[in-house]
Amino acid sequence: MSRAEVPAGRNRAPAAQDKASAAQGGAQAPGRGAPSGQGGAQAPGSGTPAVRTPRALWTFGLLRSELVTTFRRWRTIALLGVLAAVPVLIGVAIRIETRDGSSAGGGGGGGPAFITQVTNNGLFLVFTALAATLPFFLPMAIGVIAGDAIAGEANAGTLRYLLVAPAGRTRLLLAKYATTLTFCLVATVVVAVSALAVGALLFPLGELTTISGTRIGLAEGLGRAFLIALVVAASLIGVAALGLFVSTLTNSGIAAMATTVGLLITVQILDQIPQLHALQPYFFSHYWLSFADLMRDPVYWDDLVRNLGLQGLYAVVFGSAAWARFTAKDITA
Repeated sequence: MSRAEVPAGRNRAPAAQDKASAAQGGAQAPGRGAPSGQGGAQAPGSGTPAVRTPRALWTFGLLRSELVTTFRRWRTIALLGVLAAVPVLIGVAIRIETRDGSSAGGGGGGGPAFITQVTNNGLFLVFTALAATLPFFLPMAIGVIAGDAIAGEANAGTLRYLLVAPAGRTRLLLAKYATTLTFCLVATVVVAVSALAVGALLFPLGELTTISGTRIGLAEGLGRAFLIALVVAASLIGVAALGLFVSTLTNSGIAAMATTVGLLITVQILDQIPQLHALQPYFFSHYWLSFADLMRDPVYWDDLVRNLGLQGLYAVVFGSAAWARFTAKDITA
């Protein structure tokens, strides 16, 4: 281990101790101070304590500790800050471009989806920002968090300490994945809320014209924006599972993050090659922009259902692979 790596491992050791303590928290037998599973209930006819399965409280304590640790890191805060800045930049750019009365996107339909409608209604900035961040910024942020989930702990030398907690490997892996999914939702909401605030400041709000040409009220438009944000967050669960699997393959957090982001870029490049049209429906990114169908009246559900089903399939496949790898892995760090 190099000298540069030693402080990082030492800095993360207290966090690992907090996680292990949180996973063990609440596991005391009432009035005894003995760990749950060793105090209270005893095997009939003997003084030996009966073995109990770990309480759900252990899992929730570990998850809470993972969430606190993840969202307190400067890296996480920086990622959320970058995501929040994207709608600001888009909104300001559209405002500057259209101040002379010209249309957004140069009048040629260029730019992200819905960009030409932003000047008419600021709520469209939410849809434009999500369409702009979903192909790269959001998946990249998820790849960083998921790729560092296991490999980062191994690189810091805290993974073995975490496994001392009664939660065990499976519960630790589930807590890591749940934390990554929470970040998916938080990151998407950050983009949507930032876009809504900027859109309301720079452009008018009111009734919306759907892709189908019908008009809906502002309240219904806000409801659809909320639903679109949920769909976008759900579109990232496959990436989260892929990143978690990659994280179990190495002890280097940087290598896991780089590999995950590299896979994201590669898949999206392959998704644009016409000769691969037979394979493209199975790429996790193929149906990402299907959330635009929620702005039709009536809503087209076909591609939305395919997208959610595909993300679920990726989550099952790579989640299972991550579990198989992690539970059989020789933990040396």
